[in-house]
Amino acid sequence: MIPEDREAILEEELIILRNSGEIPEIALHTTLYYLEEDEEGPEITLTEEELHQLHDAALARAREIVLRDLDPDNRDLGLYRGPARSIVNWRRLQNFSQRIGRQCHGFNNTVARALVAFMEREFADTSQFLRVSSVNCTAEDITAFCEELRMDTDLLPARWASLCRD
Repeated sequence: MIPEDREAILEEELIILRNSGEIPEIALHTTLYYLEEDEEGPEITLTEEELHQLHDAALARAREIVLRDLDPDNRDLGLYRGPARSIVNWRRLQNFSQRIGRQCHGFNNTVARALVAFMEREFADTSQFLRVSSVNCTAEDITAFCEELRMDTDLLPARWASLCRD
């Protein structure tokens, strides 16, 4: 295989991973199978650098998915699943990172800031009767999430728990 073909194939797979669905880890395994084992694929042996790039693409997509459901601008879109889904996707990301031996250093701070901003906006909008709460989890779930993020719940707006489900 000529190097240009290999680059083009890998570039296409990176694009697929970056735009993958709800579980980027599954897309990664599909990509790895296609590239290395599938009789209809190129059957190449990936270098460490190529594997690293594929992992980066899957991790980037996973980070996007965690943040997607903490973006208040997404609340009225069909793709929105709420903080409960962000929590699930955060845990998936943590497990995936461990399995591939990679860490998302500092991402917990990014998620913590997004959670604070989301809850502040949600509280402001519900207080002004602009909407009903879209927080689809309990206060205990949010508290546990904060602990996983190594974040103090005091950073959340006062009376944030009133936004949560019982």
